[in-house]
Amino acid sequence: MLTQDCIDKIKDVPLSDVIRHFVPDMKKKGTNWQACCPFHGEKTPSFHVNDVKGIYKCFGCGEGGGSINFVMKLERLNFYEACVKIADL
Repeated sequence: MLTQDCIDKIKDVPLSDVIRHFVPDMKKKGTNWQACCPFHGEKTPSFHVNDVKGIYKCFGCGEGGGSINFVMKLERLNFYEACVKIADL
């Protein structure tokens, strides 16, 4: 069972650290990170990660959210499974 404290600690992990486990080709661009989107095929990067706001956004397909949401969508996991996966990183 996940407590709110555990969920808060998972959310405190920098988003770029979580996403780089799944998208290793991310590059730092100013204060943000940028890469080709893992949710759809593309040749030029439209996937952006902002650690300060704790969100990601793809301006190509429209996907966006936080770390737990990212892992849930990419790995097709439920909330609990995504939290466990992030905790294991």
